[in-house]
Amino acid sequence: MDNLNYGIIGNCRSAALISNTGSLDWCCLPQFDSTSVFAKLLDDKNGGSFKINAKYNYEIHQEYHRNTAILVTRYSDGENIFEVHDFMPRYYKLTGKYNAPPEIVRYVKHISGAPKFNVHYDPKLEYAQGQTTNHAKTNFIVSLTSKKKFDTLFLYTSFDKSKVLSGDEITLKEDGYFLICYNEKILKPTTEKMSLELERTKIYWLDWVDRTPNYKQFNKEIVRSAITLKMLTYDKTGAVLAAATTSLPETIGEVRNWDYRFCWIRDASMVIKVVSELGHKNSARRYLQFIIDLMPDKDEKLQIMYGINKEKNLTEKTLSHLDGYKGSKPVRIGNAAYKQKQNDIYGILMDVIYEQLAKFSNDIENGEELWSITKGIVWIVSKHWREPDKGIWEFRGEDRHFTFSKVLCWVAMDRAIKVAKIFGKERKIEKWTALEQEMKEDIHENAWNSDINAFVQSYGSSHLDASVLLMESYGFIHAKDPKFVSTVKAIEEDLSNDGLLYRYKNEDDFGLPSSSFTICTFWFINSLFKIGEEEKALAHFERLLSYSNHLGLFSEDIDFKTKRLLGNFPQAYSHLALIECAINFSRKKSEEKILESIS
Repeated sequence: MDNLNYGIIGNCRSAALISNTGSLDWCCLPQFDSTSVFAKLLDDKNGGSFKINAKYNYEIHQEYHRNTAILVTRYSDGENIFEVHDFMPRYYKLTGKYNAPPEIVRYVKHISGAPKFNVHYDPKLEYAQGQTTNHAKTNFIVSLTSKKKFDTLFLYTSFDKSKVLSGDEITLKEDGYFLICYNEKILKPTTEKMSLELERTKIYWLDWVDRTPNYKQFNKEIVRSAITLKMLTYDKTGAVLAAATTSLPETIGEVRNWDYRFCWIRDASMVIKVVSELGHKNSARRYLQFIIDLMPDKDEKLQIMYGINKEKNLTEKTLSHLDGYKGSKPVRIGNAAYKQKQNDIYGILMDVIYEQLAKFSNDIENGEELWSITKGIVWIVSKHWREPDKGIWEFRGEDRHFTFSKVLCWVAMDRAIKVAKIFGKERKIEKWTALEQEMKEDIHENAWNSDINAFVQSYGSSHLDASVLLMESYGFIHAKDPKFVSTVKAIEEDLSNDGLLYRYKNEDDFGLPSSSFTICTFWFINSLFKIGEEEKALAHFERLLSYSNHLGLFSEDIDFKTKRLLGNFPQAYSHLALIECAINFSRKKSEEKILESIS
């Protein structure tokens, strides 16, 4: 099946996608949101790629080196075997800081025989907007473009540069390498140095995973998802990206194509909550500092999303010269949704602040700033919670009173009260508690539809929405409350299609939705688990895991019929929800073993 059969490599500065046949089809340098240097993913003919081609009779197998972000593609005809170890360097330097340059290493490892391959090296700088030319110099191949903007890319290699550029056959007798660099190197690379880079990067990831707890069930899936989330974090500022790509369509041939190389407060906060659960508090600390830096004024409203370097203006443009993924236009850079008003982000952010204070109260930095942010959020929420907004799904039409937004405004107040208790600010609690109760009563009165026996998408609506399943996760309602149980049942009846969930089924700005939003299916599985239908939930979960690609990675969406992955990739939302589900099942298994040992 034609699918998003790609692996991601990255070093918390940028990332690249490599296909299951060894073609580097997407990469932006020097950072995640820079212009692309390879973009075959978005234009099969003109986007640019770097492919390693073995002869037709070679079998190709691809997997990650265990517990790392190093992707290994193995080529074999039985007698002649070689591997390509793809990675972006990341490791500690003697100074204690990270080495994470804007570089990709393709380390070619000789295994046996005399394997033969050729290279198709075709970078297209600046989103392929102008011609890119390649020139062989003494120490490297330089690629440059100057039509729209001057830019360069450097390729260092142990192989014959003329054969690399011409695509002539190369016979492998010993290990070699390709090093793609945004900057020209001061010291000349060697195969030995690239081998050392590989080992140092391997050790970094093995150490990082070693600090992650082991779980009784689905540990492999949890680890792969955790590494993926880590690769989608931007170390420089603490930002967390929604995905590594732009404009991969929710449905082939349609126009639901967005740039996800930004930091959504909602997505990022949910990711950080899960990463903290796994014990990686440094990521949480950096993200909280990212938020503090965004809110210098006590009454400043948060945008729903920012650039990874805290940019506030994310003007949306289209690249009409690119054909789009499988012909799905337009290709967009930037995202107009940054202007939208979404009231739920305050509750999601307050939830993260509270979680960090509760977990690391003896080791928390910036406590005074966090208390100021807490008071500022309460002030904003108290002034605006009754107003309509665009909602979690970023409807581009008229504002509505979305249930999820109202619930998350309640979460903001609930967590602010808990934070006030941690800091001993008793005088705030009585006033804030009264507002919290008012919000709760308002939601029960206006979001509940007694005709369909469920909480609905928005006040006065009859439409169901998967986002209301999070009411229980955020503590608004108990899992065994009859109103929540009946909401789960109603959503299963209306939004489930062959075990995969729609976000909603009512028409939006672009028509009727036609693919499943992956995180919604994970939410549904969690809800089934919570209401006591654990066997059913586990069956759904195992089936959903089978829809990942060959490396266990998920995108944003899944096609209902073919189960093909769609949407931007890999998607942080999908992997954080996978981890939440897997941890629930694993904890249940641990509890059962404890009970068995007692009895």
